Amino acid sequence: MRKRTLLALTAAVAALSVPTAFTAVAADTTGAAAASVLTTGSVGGTAVAVGETLTAPLASGTNATFYSSATGTSGLSCTSSQFAATVTGNPTAPGTATESVTAHTFAAASCTTNVTGVLGVNQISLGNLPYTATVASDGTLTVTPPSGSTIRATVALRTLLGTINCVYEAPSLSGTASNGDNGIHFNDQHFTKVSGSALCFANGYFTADYAPVTTSGGGTVFVN
Repeated sequence: MRKRTLLALTAAVAALSVPTAFTAVAADTTGAAAASVLTTGSVGGTAVAVGETLTAPLASGTNATFYSSATGTSGLSCTSSQFAATVTGNPTAPGTATESVTAHTFAAASCTTNVTGVLGVNQISLGNLPYTATVASDGTLTVTPPSGSTIRATVALRTLLGTINCVYEAPSLSGTASNGDNGIHFNDQHFTKVSGSALCFANGYFTADYAPVTTSGGGTVFVN
């Protein structure tokens, strides 16, 4: 009789334990929500809302450069530049977030040039905005212009004979997004001259580091 009682008690405990264990497993499986590709506060933090505006200046102590070759130092250098973009899609990671780049500016007063015959920089402007930017979970960043157009940069240079306009185009830009400095980085992105005087170099190579990328509320942006 005692043996039968112990068996019954063991069976009852087992019956109560199984649902409890199952509930715990279910909670582990469904309790934690997956992070979005773009978050604020930390990796895996609060999702950046669609419609949010993101901005970033040049990383502290860096310049945006536009040189005549990938290995040279002849061209333009600016200490002040900024971009602004609106988040248009932010899916669950891993995935690809999308943005609309509405502005990309350079402060001409911060720009210098060492091109022979050029005295200074009057303006640098980008045309055919807005551009589409995609940011993948692995940090791959791509910027593309509207269909049928190009990323167009117009550089107004001051010379002894007056202002000349050098117009350059690129089909797209490729860069990387990094959580190390919460920034985006472009290296030697190639532009080709489409119009301008002989003082305008035939090719332009754009390099810049923008950090930190922040929301309109000042939250630092991370990529997941």
